[in-house]
Amino acid sequence: MAVGQEYFDELETRDPQERQRAQFEALPQQIAHAQKNAPAFARILAGTNSADITSAAALAELPVTRRSELTELQRREPPFGGFATVKRGESANIFSSPGPIYEPETHRRDYWRLARALFAAGFRKGDLVHNSFAYHLTPAGSMVETAAHALGCAVFPGGVGQTELQVQAIADLRPDGYVGTPSFLKILLGRAGELGADTSSLRKAAVSGEAFPPSLHADLKSCGVEALQCYVTADLGLIAYESSAREGLIIDEGVIVEIVRPGTGDPVEDGEIGEVVVTTFNPDYPLVRFATGDLSAAMPGISPCGRTNARIKGWLGRADQTTKVRGMFVTPSQVAAVVKRHSQIKNGRLVVDRDAMNDIMTFHCEVEGGGSQDLADAIAESIREVCKLRGEIVFASPGSLANDGKVIDDIRKYE
Repeated sequence: MAVGQEYFDELETRDPQERQRAQFEALPQQIAHAQKNAPAFARILAGTNSADITSAAALAELPVTRRSELTELQRREPPFGGFATVKRGESANIFSSPGPIYEPETHRRDYWRLARALFAAGFRKGDLVHNSFAYHLTPAGSMVETAAHALGCAVFPGGVGQTELQVQAIADLRPDGYVGTPSFLKILLGRAGELGADTSSLRKAAVSGEAFPPSLHADLKSCGVEALQCYVTADLGLIAYESSAREGLIIDEGVIVEIVRPGTGDPVEDGEIGEVVVTTFNPDYPLVRFATGDLSAAMPGISPCGRTNARIKGWLGRADQTTKVRGMFVTPSQVAAVVKRHSQIKNGRLVVDRDAMNDIMTFHCEVEGGGSQDLADAIAESIREVCKLRGEIVFASPGSLANDGKVIDDIRKYE
């Protein structure tokens, strides 16, 4: 089958080395563009020579930007905190996501790059898409609509709620597929069954916005709908998407994804769970090393569907594990700071528990040879200096701590 029929474009089947070469040839120009036209990145990347950022290792040396920073900077410099290269009046739409954080959408075709995910889910020119993402405040509804229009599809803007009216529209209009959260699709199909409404035209779906466990996929498939998920955020647009192979999420061609240790910008080993950090090639909103706060892990090899970009396992939890111990906040970045002070530590996890009415911190750290009392004392002192709290030290053998992305494990139970 020709590339244009089976795949969205030829970029999806590039040799991985060719893709990496092309992305890191384009990255210096994107970084220079951000430094010149986005005041926030002029500050964040001050002193960075964009021409030097030509490899994953060089990119990993740049600072990580977090959503919490956007919230604060947008208050100081509305509406976009200096991260956008377009002015308010040059936008097609301005959206809001929790924080609040304000995101621009410009007139650029398929601005959020979601068309690739819809294509992988089976949507084609001439289809009618039933869009059940919100059309107010958040960009989700517009993400789908602009992508569907880029594919040549028509859209029914269902939005959220109004279940019976949406079921009636599906029965009347006979859409080819659904885009929205998987749980709402299950609600629609269940209500259609109660009302005796014919929703058999729905054969495919692209779902996002929440976890999509195998049990829910099986429920939808039993109703005749093959649903594939995509990983999208309001800041970055499409990050990764599922194909018919259903083996992980394939990274979008318009971003570079890193998996880093929570609280740091340090890449983890392949297969290790960490925080998803994304650099986008969007010229209007050129986010560089933007931390999503989501946990995932890289997968080996390429997808059986023939798309050759790297894959991630999908959403595996949240990276922000900040907790409060004895009235003091303890953050993943503080744990990372303790680890960096001691080269003997290969990996660390702070476990917070409770004994009677007292909070107890125990720092489990992987070291070669079982550690020593002198090292334990030194680490305990670092914890006191960094966290302003006392903690016990427990040594573990390298590789023995769980690979679940947790830097702080709060196991306290309150009865």
